[in-house]
Amino acid sequence: MKDIFECPMPNAEYEIEGAFDSRMQNPESKILTENRWQEIRQRLDANRAALEQGFELNQEEKDRTLKTRAEALAKKEKKAHEGETYLEVVEFMLAHERYALELTYIREVHPLKEFTPLPGAPPFVLGIINFRGEIISIIDLKKIFELSDQGLTDLNRVIILNSEEMEFGILADTILGVNTIPTGTIQPTLPTLTGVRAEYLKGITGDRVVVLDGGKILSDPKMVVQIDI
Repeated sequence: MKDIFECPMPNAEYEIEGAFDSRMQNPESKILTENRWQEIRQRLDANRAALEQGFELNQEEKDRTLKTRAEALAKKEKKAHEGETYLEVVEFMLAHERYALELTYIREVHPLKEFTPLPGAPPFVLGIINFRGEIISIIDLKKIFELSDQGLTDLNRVIILNSEEMEFGILADTILGVNTIPTGTIQPTLPTLTGVRAEYLKGITGDRVVVLDGGKILSDPKMVVQIDI
């Protein structure tokens, strides 16, 4: 860096002044003075280029700078989300729509292997299963929500809902997995969701996942089915 900052400016000023005085005394020295000015400009341009090159970051320094900026942004984002609440949910498919239920109300997810239809039961009751020695009824929400029925496949699962007063299973076409949803991203409702679906609705996420209220489903008197045998 020493060579970069060495610039004989004081001598240049002295020579310029001397050349200027000489030109005033002798007009033929005009060409010499102009050449001297050109030489000084070239030196200044060379020093400026050397300075710019000296401060240019190499690839390692660029990567380090980008990493530092990314860490700072991550800390800022984490601080912005501090205190935000989340819902742990199981996402599943009904027809071609994505739904979710809170893990709080879910006892277990069980494959639909064998079930027994109940004659005289409402259409939304698929039947009953023997789950670990307990008789559990299966509710088909597609019938309640008036969604298209695509039939049963090997992908069907039973989401067993549980509360102190009630327990039954919800038929799912496919289980998508467990997800965490920030409560701040859940919108209250959509104009297209009306009727029973709106009654069971907790909200809609930004990516169009319908979050159902498991507590309302479990406490709905319509889910209590009396069958005369």
